[in-house]
Amino acid sequence: MSIWWSLQLRREAASVPLARRLLIGTMETAGVDPDISYDLSVALSEACANAVEHGGDTARGCSEAYRVTAYLDGEKCRIEVTDSGPGAVRAQEIRPARPDAEHGRGLCLIRELADHVHIGARPGRSGTVVSFDKILKWKKDPSLLTA
Repeated sequence: MSIWWSLQLRREAASVPLARRLLIGTMETAGVDPDISYDLSVALSEACANAVEHGGDTARGCSEAYRVTAYLDGEKCRIEVTDSGPGAVRAQEIRPARPDAEHGRGLCLIRELADHVHIGARPGRSGTVVSFDKILKWKKDPSLLTA
């Protein structure tokens, strides 16, 4: 089975739970194991929160939106969050946050929850693409197959 969707969302906090709910609903309908769905939904929330906070500067002409794309294809789910902020953080620059830090844990958390993470610049434009994937596990009785 193959499912994909893409959203363009405003860079505001209310967009984060919207993306998360859509991902969880898609995975539940497809019959993905709830633990895998939860891990990916937390990782997506962190990536979206980063796009909202760091994904652009309208004073410099950056977009007020970011894009989320999810692909469930066979045994893997890939998620991409793309913004138009000032530039990418390289994956090798990600360092664990101090235990008392209030910020700076998102990318480390994504790395822990996903099987593969890539962080890079948007091709040909300013901005960042955070993509991550995870091998899927399935429930025994997926609702999409029994409907």
